[in-house]
Amino acid sequence: MNEKNLMELVVKAADDKRAEDIVVLDMKGISLVADYFVICHGNSEKQVQAIAKEIKDSAAENELHIKRMEGFDQARWVLLDLGNVVAHVFHREERTYYNLEKLWGDAPSVNVDTIIPTQG
Repeated sequence: MNEKNLMELVVKAADDKRAEDIVVLDMKGISLVADYFVICHGNSEKQVQAIAKEIKDSAAENELHIKRMEGFDQARWVLLDLGNVVAHVFHREERTYYNLEKLWGDAPSVNVDTIIPTQG
């Protein structure tokens, strides 16, 4: 699976658990960490965990390995490293505080509406 398809799989998995304000940053040429950052949030710890678990389960269904998952138990900022795609699943308050979109403001964003047309 190429990195674009992997990113789309992560976006759809997050959307399936009603993740809010899904943003995808194209990190190619900007970060050596990953080609895409998928950033979203949930409104409760349970929802943050459900989103992260859905991403993990979707990866497993496609025989993809999660290299690392951090922060699941606290459910304030869960980071899932899938290699070329890193998913950041925030609790609403932490997302506002860390503001990764501003931190990586020079990264172009991907139009998520082409992946999940009903977002919003």
